[in-house]
Amino acid sequence: MSEAFNPVDGTRIAYTEAGASDGRPLVLVHGSGLSRAIWRGLGYVAELRDQYRLVLVDLRGHGLSGKPHEQADYRMPLVVGDLLAVLDAAGVERAHYFGYSFGARAGFALAESNPERMLSFISAGGSFRSPGGSVGRLFFEDYDAALGGPNGMQAFLDGWEAQAGIGIDHATRAAFLANDATAIRAYFRQVEAEPGIDEQRVAQLQTPTLLLAGTRDGRSYRDSQHAADIMPHASFVALEGRDHGSTLRPAAGVIEPVKAFLAEVEGALRLGAARPGEGGVSASDAGAPESA
Repeated sequence: MSEAFNPVDGTRIAYTEAGASDGRPLVLVHGSGLSRAIWRGLGYVAELRDQYRLVLVDLRGHGLSGKPHEQADYRMPLVVGDLLAVLDAAGVERAHYFGYSFGARAGFALAESNPERMLSFISAGGSFRSPGGSVGRLFFEDYDAALGGPNGMQAFLDGWEAQAGIGIDHATRAAFLANDATAIRAYFRQVEAEPGIDEQRVAQLQTPTLLLAGTRDGRSYRDSQHAADIMPHASFVALEGRDHGSTLRPAAGVIEPVKAFLAEVEGALRLGAARPGEGGVSASDAGAPESA
């Protein structure tokens, strides 16, 4: 494991590297409550390691990264600063970026504030809009009280399971139980307060972008489709039958359009194109399901 430190507040950010040391860097950023371990567990590292230098990041408040307890410690500019600190610590000038859920939201923010550090952007189950109300919809409405109670993460998981009506899989349960309930509570409160990115700014983003979302992931699906419509070098792939939680699993059906998109951007970079990825990757070209 390696680590970087945010220059503003000193929070430690844990990351690991895998794959081809001479490959183009590809940063992988997980979603809420998870950790960088999901990319190995779901098979993405195995699929991508032969071609890319993978940089797997634990978001602040998650995994082995620092876990501050104040809501203000999770403001998006600090999260972006964490990502830049990791790139600097790893000696990476520019990288491809693949984010899921909150990791995708952070990718939008990075593309807006520091596009010069991104070769391309892949958003899976993400959105550029304000996430207000999303935590309760994804988990359950009383999540904040559960996290603030004596049983913390266990109470959160119990409430989530009751809402879902099914058991939470072992890997996800283990990831959540490894978290600090106070830190996750502060993180969720800030997630709910984030303003998002103005649509006019999104329409000006020049980073080659692939947006993926499940057809049963209503808000992310609509927002991803719309972002692809207004961004000049973006495309959208619908993941048939998937909801937010199943966006990345199984990897089959996701990894194919991801690889096709990255290959297109890589080809443009080798040719020295001014705008690599222009025209995007259509659902049919990538071998993925058409939009519903």
